[in-house]
Amino acid sequence: MLRYLDVDPWKVVESGFHPERQRSSESIFSVGNGRFGQRANHEEHYSGDHLRGSYVGGVYYPDKTKVGWWKNGYPEYFAKVLNAPDWTSIRVQANGEELDLAQQTPRHFRRELDMLRGVLTRSFEATVGELHLSVKAQRFVSMADVETAHLRYSVDVLSGEGSVTLESILDGDVTNEDANWEERFWQTLEAGGDDVGGHLLVATRKTDFRVAHAMRSAAWFDGRSSESKSRSLSDGHAVLHEFTVEAGSRIVVDKTVALLRGMDHPADELLQRAQEKAGTAVDRGWNAALQDHMMAWERIWERADITIDGDEAAQQAIRFNIFHLNQTFTGDDPRLNIGPKGFTGEKYGGASYWDTEAYCLPFYLGTHPSGVAKQLLVYRRQHLERAIENAQKLGFEAGAALYPMVTMNGEECHNEWEITFEEIHRNGAMVYAIHNYIRYTGDEEYLAAGGWEVILGVARFWAQRVNWSEAKQAWVLLGVTGPNEYENNVNNNWYTNRLAAWCLRRACAALDWMKAHAPEELVHQNERWTFSEPDERPHWEAVMEGMYYPKLEGTRVFLQQDGFMDKEQTLVASLPQDQRPINQHWSWDRILRSVYIKQADTLQGFYFFEDEFDLETHRENFEFYEPRTVHESSLSPCVHVVLAAKLGLEEKAVEMYLRTARLDLDDYNNEAYQGLHITSMAGTWMSVVEGFGGFRVRDGVPHFTPMLPSAWKGYSFQLHFRGRQLQVVVDAEGTQVHLQSGEPLQVVIDGEAAHLT
Repeated sequence: MLRYLDVDPWKVVESGFHPERQRSSESIFSVGNGRFGQRANHEEHYSGDHLRGSYVGGVYYPDKTKVGWWKNGYPEYFAKVLNAPDWTSIRVQANGEELDLAQQTPRHFRRELDMLRGVLTRSFEATVGELHLSVKAQRFVSMADVETAHLRYSVDVLSGEGSVTLESILDGDVTNEDANWEERFWQTLEAGGDDVGGHLLVATRKTDFRVAHAMRSAAWFDGRSSESKSRSLSDGHAVLHEFTVEAGSRIVVDKTVALLRGMDHPADELLQRAQEKAGTAVDRGWNAALQDHMMAWERIWERADITIDGDEAAQQAIRFNIFHLNQTFTGDDPRLNIGPKGFTGEKYGGASYWDTEAYCLPFYLGTHPSGVAKQLLVYRRQHLERAIENAQKLGFEAGAALYPMVTMNGEECHNEWEITFEEIHRNGAMVYAIHNYIRYTGDEEYLAAGGWEVILGVARFWAQRVNWSEAKQAWVLLGVTGPNEYENNVNNNWYTNRLAAWCLRRACAALDWMKAHAPEELVHQNERWTFSEPDERPHWEAVMEGMYYPKLEGTRVFLQQDGFMDKEQTLVASLPQDQRPINQHWSWDRILRSVYIKQADTLQGFYFFEDEFDLETHRENFEFYEPRTVHESSLSPCVHVVLAAKLGLEEKAVEMYLRTARLDLDDYNNEAYQGLHITSMAGTWMSVVEGFGGFRVRDGVPHFTPMLPSAWKGYSFQLHFRGRQLQVVVDAEGTQVHLQSGEPLQVVIDGEAAHLT
């Protein structure tokens, strides 16, 4: 853990210059709006270590897989979110010397992310070319008009005289740091401009995704509008603002950018529309655009804020996570999903993982109208045909569907065999998400609108993936990897077996609902997918009733997989701190032979299916597995918070909460430089709402069994539930649930029913 950022309830602040943490700060202070976003790079040139990154949602490149040797069924490419043209650059020269904070040590450096308003500000003083300058840069990516962004860069001359030049740049000469073959992913179709702005039209190679940028740059010198020049670039355009200055001079440059995706506009109108959009944004002005943007954030916080009284570090952390989740995914485009790094870095290629269904869906269900979360289900339904193709590549037949571990368009593009072929539990997360959505919203009709088709495809996969063990007289799943990726190619991972059987049970229940409530649509879908209940359902029922589950004899403990007790049972407490995290210090061979668990595995099943087990079974499994868990996946601590809170283990729940909530702010795993852990941020929300708040939905009724950590005076959270807006307040006096809007509702608080009006 490293805490170098100031603690503030509504802001993230870097006081003082930390060049050794530059990449981490670029991730942490990133801004976006669901359509595009940027790392918090310096606007001016920076020759120190950094990763300049600008990313556009839905735009990717099929980077050819790079492996030592090939296997049948192996994905041909790993999809990458692309480092897109950079619109943030403003290069500064003073008396011919370039401003570069790697060369001139700044004074009074401050970087501030205002989470309430969604504005990034950076300020400092530096001496350049014998001019002592005070610089302030502000930027925001509009949440009100998602195709625009705004940047204001001001320079005050504190002492000295001479010349200052600011060059406002639109730069298409960009590459991805993680390109497998050092390829350039973009080609410039058109670039140009004049002395007030520029434009750039680019397209991805192979996939031909098109993106148009239009920039306007205006400058004021001592409050008066200033003329400028232009400079053409082969892959962009620059507007030059030149001034003769003395002490007291003030320069302000406003840079307004429109960014339009070809997937949203006709190709032959894309660039023209970008230019029109930029012009309209300039006419509207910085102040009006900022006001609209702040009002959009105000509406978000009204329905999503969580307050924590008595612990500012915990308060800052939960808002930090809520902020990044909302600027990563807004639910207005079913073609988009949630990349594990969002718009904050290139790690994991910006693709979709099972994180969305298992961890992110509850956050969007609880903080937005149900249509936002539904878009995540629609995204997977649109990819069903690709999931069937993925299964066919591995030898499955008859409409069996295997959803990818990593994808942009439904096609598997993960390039590690133990994940691609073996981590098949992700398939069950698709069905669990449908179940979770319906349980929360009551929208059973979604089964007829797409849910049944996905459930059917997944059920067919599990029905073919199992095989009968004569020795065990049970159905088994061989050669799998569970959520604990520190185990590969194991037999009978308990969580995977349990999830597979549950999916088959859900398939039977969904089929019965379709027969009762949507018989005509069922006939249509059965014909489309050539489904015959008499031929398939008996096998589903046999598998779900006869599945094998490994167990530690004489206990309530379900074994993570066959042979788990063959390992040396050393606990995490015995690990020297200088060997943590083990994935950065140990060989993979040593990790695989160890007992250490990367993230909740068996306990993931207890989180998903908690009502199937009594409290003592929960406790015994938690007390067995948590001491063996190193929590080196960002997805691990949040599950443990929920389970620990349920068991009344306050100290462990708070420890795990701070670890998940401040994972990036305090860089627990020393990897914030790669980008933030966006999907695990949803787990932070789960930690408060489902963990400390004890929130569950049972039979359509919200239940709350809260825990108040002793270090907190109280906390509150918002919930959007079936058209109502609820506020839950927990403090020393007890728990109150307020109906802020919507129809009357029954809730259960600590086992007692209450009627809200």
